[in-house]
Amino acid sequence: MLDILMGAISLGLLWAVMTIGVFITYRILNIADLTVEGSIAMGAAIAAQGITMGMSPHAATLLALIGGMTAGLVTGLLHTQLKIPALLSGILTMIALWSINLRIMGKANISLLRMNTVYTQLETLGLDKVYAVIIIGLIVVFALITCLYWFFGTEIGSAIRATGSNPHMVRAQGINTNTTIILGLIISNGLVALSGALIAQSQSYSDVQMGTGSIVIGLASVIIGEVLFGKKNFYGRLISLALGAVTYRIIIALVLKMGMPANDLKLFTAITVAVALSLPVFKQYLLPLRKSYKGVE
Repeated sequence: MLDILMGAISLGLLWAVMTIGVFITYRILNIADLTVEGSIAMGAAIAAQGITMGMSPHAATLLALIGGMTAGLVTGLLHTQLKIPALLSGILTMIALWSINLRIMGKANISLLRMNTVYTQLETLGLDKVYAVIIIGLIVVFALITCLYWFFGTEIGSAIRATGSNPHMVRAQGINTNTTIILGLIISNGLVALSGALIAQSQSYSDVQMGTGSIVIGLASVIIGEVLFGKKNFYGRLISLALGAVTYRIIIALVLKMGMPANDLKLFTAITVAVALSLPVFKQYLLPLRKSYKGVE
């Protein structure tokens, strides 16, 4: 049981990076960006291909980050310059990335068995791979949270946050909302691709289909984090995203341990997200009942 929990925590920390990227578009920019389903696979593809070609794992991971940022830039330009709706812009980029990822890898998947990864140094010190992944995951997640907390407190970061809340007010202040939207999409997809690169090195392979359903996993982690760990200050909110991603992976590990078929995982995730998103509606229905109950008392 401990091994299952440790495996879930290690994977959850890597998916937490992706969850933070989804949070930037979904909560901050108020955009449902489907680019992430392509950019997470792109990050894995670039990192895997780079490592197999003899590139340093750290350099390959950095290149994956840049690749994801490029994907976000494309989506941003489609939306802001060509006036294509944000949802459709993400879908178009996601579809294009399927072919691009296949060209990057040259085939549907790449194996990283017996190759150096960002976790190899810790493994050579005698650490089990799961614990090596947890340590690297913790370092990356907390470094990202600290950097993003600082960045979104700057003038440009505050402008990005304001763009999702009230774009009319932002434009009235003389800020170009097209620029802030593009920058938010670049940062988001860069983090998603970074997550893909770390996940590929953890599971020792990259697959062109690994991004399928990732947006739902990201949304589930965001919502679980917000519901269970609250929405305090911005730093606490970022921490809750990481905890939400880890919690989601633990839930998945437990339901699989209890005998749920693996084929039902995406259905389970979709239902979880639907129920979580519907909580405000359920609360509205329950409010009159609470008031009538108090009146009876």
